[in-house]
Amino acid sequence: MKTWSRKNSSTVVLTLLFIIILVNKDAKAWLMRQVASTGILNSSISESKETQNVSAKVSYAGFMLKNEEGKIIDTPALQNKVVFINFWASWCPPCRAEFPSVQKLYDQYKNNPDMVFLTVNLDDNVNLGKSYLKEKGFTVPFLTPAGNIPDVLYSGSLPTTVVLDRKGEIRLHHKGLADYSKDSFYKQIDELLNQKP
Repeated sequence: MKTWSRKNSSTVVLTLLFIIILVNKDAKAWLMRQVASTGILNSSISESKETQNVSAKVSYAGFMLKNEEGKIIDTPALQNKVVFINFWASWCPPCRAEFPSVQKLYDQYKNNPDMVFLTVNLDDNVNLGKSYLKEKGFTVPFLTPAGNIPDVLYSGSLPTTVVLDRKGEIRLHHKGLADYSKDSFYKQIDELLNQKP
C-alpha cells in the first residue's frame, strides 16, 4: 500500500482535491473565481437599442423589492439612474464565485448618486442569504422580491445580472458567472453614467 501510494501520490492528491471541490461550496466558488479572473467569462454592455433603431422600452411595472427592514423599493423610482441588478442565492456556487467582484463594483460606485445596486437574494430562507453576506463581510444591499419578477429581467438562471441605463433600457443581461471587477467593465459603467437621461 505504501509503495502504491508513493507511486500514485499525485493521483491521490488530485482525487482528494476533486472530492473537496465537489463537496465544499466555497471551494467550488474559489475554482470558478479563478476561471472568471482569466477574462474568459467577461460580459460587456451592449449598445443602446435606440442606437440600433429597435424599440427598447420594457415595462418593469410591478417589479418591487424590499430591503432588510421590509421597506419597499419600487423600481419606477429608479428612473434616470444606472441600475445594476444581480439575482443570487447563497447555495449557488457561481453566485459565490462572482460575489467578490460584485462587492468590488459596489465599493467603486456606492457613493455615486446616479448608480443603484439591486442585489436580489432568491434563497427560500432569507436568513441563509443574510448569514452568507455577514460571514463573508459583504456590504452590498440585501434585497428580496416583494412580488413577481418580470421574465425580461430573470427567467430562472442563477446568477443573472442585468444593467439598465438611465432610460431604463437593458444594456446587459448575463446569465451565469462573470467578473464585474475589471477596469474594462468600470469603463462601460462610466460611459452609461456619462450619458444624459
